[in-house]
Amino acid sequence: MIEETKQLQKAGIDFSGPIINLDRLRASKDQVIRKLTEGLSVLAKKRKVTVIHGTGYFASKHRIIVEGSKQDKAIQFDHAIIATGSVATNIPGLPEDDRIMDSTRALELIDIPKSLLVIGGGIVGLELACIYQALGSHITIVELRDQLMLETDADLIKPLQARLRNTCDAIYLNTKVAGIDPQPEHLKVSFEGPEAPDSENFDRILVAVGRSPHLAPLQIQTAGISATSSGFISTDNQQRTNIPHIFAIGDAVGPPMLAHKATHEGKVAAEVAAGCDSVFHARVIPSVAYTDPEIAWVGLTEKTAIERRIAYKKSIFPWTASGRALSVGRSEGFTKLLFDPETNKVLGAGIVGISAGDLISELCLAIEMGCESEDISLTIHPHPTLSETIAFSAEAYQGTITDLYVPTKK
Repeated sequence: MIEETKQLQKAGIDFSGPIINLDRLRASKDQVIRKLTEGLSVLAKKRKVTVIHGTGYFASKHRIIVEGSKQDKAIQFDHAIIATGSVATNIPGLPEDDRIMDSTRALELIDIPKSLLVIGGGIVGLELACIYQALGSHITIVELRDQLMLETDADLIKPLQARLRNTCDAIYLNTKVAGIDPQPEHLKVSFEGPEAPDSENFDRILVAVGRSPHLAPLQIQTAGISATSSGFISTDNQQRTNIPHIFAIGDAVGPPMLAHKATHEGKVAAEVAAGCDSVFHARVIPSVAYTDPEIAWVGLTEKTAIERRIAYKKSIFPWTASGRALSVGRSEGFTKLLFDPETNKVLGAGIVGISAGDLISELCLAIEMGCESEDISLTIHPHPTLSETIAFSAEAYQGTITDLYVPTKK
């Protein structure tokens, strides 16, 4: 919203700068979390679910021990579902200093540092960079590889990267942190890379280089549960581990490490444990980066198509031709669709721009239902909205669009 008020200045509506009360901001954030978690507690109680708080570990294939409650408790079970999530991955050799934080601690909003170094140009690092930049921090991003958010197509990153280059102090690609020297007034950081400076000083450092399964306390080996070389639990399409009555879901079983994937896996595991013949079979799982602008994609990416030599055709509708995007001053985005050249079915999609995470759902459904380009273009979308850019992109593929001039292909 801070960024939106800046955009409105171009339309002749001026606001004074925001006054950020960090205590109230933190309290508001905590209240949202508390409301959600209390809601889960109510739902559990209504469904007669017993909740025991503590640290659990396997004592055998049919028993766990829970420590940390009023007294240690042994629980016998017929079935178990492991849903312990993940933790932030650390970089070995970093000094111990309260000014160095992971993504979990960054969300505590301890303060708004004057200068913040973000180590890692993936989704989490960029999301938090956007938040802290909007709140007033000077941001520097360092990424070891040659592209931000390497898991998606490079063209989707360009509008975000262009915006970040305007709002951040620096973005260093192909660069690594060579050392961190804690000093009383700041953290002195040295870098290695073709375009990196020798050293810079920062008030805080955010380490966002990935997440790892949170399994160590569980002692899964006691129950005979197998894990991959990466530390994730191996499961079949019913979420069973190699121990048939023990299931695992979510981040514990590997990427994509997304809450919406975990929810669907959890339902499958519960149904199978209850005797249903359910399987986890999602054609696609959408990904969203809650940056500014947002980036969302689902299904086949161009990067994957090229690597696997999958035939595709694409169409792009630039938001510079969207009345809604222009009216809110956010026309940097675009909507991209990938089609099967033989069947015209939607294979994948990518959207960059405000509310991309909300817009992508239509394309998730389109792929799940096997929609062709005309199924989308002939569905009347409301105007003026950002959602109609999806229909326009389908029309561009067909050559029927009137909102753009696309030369007819002979």
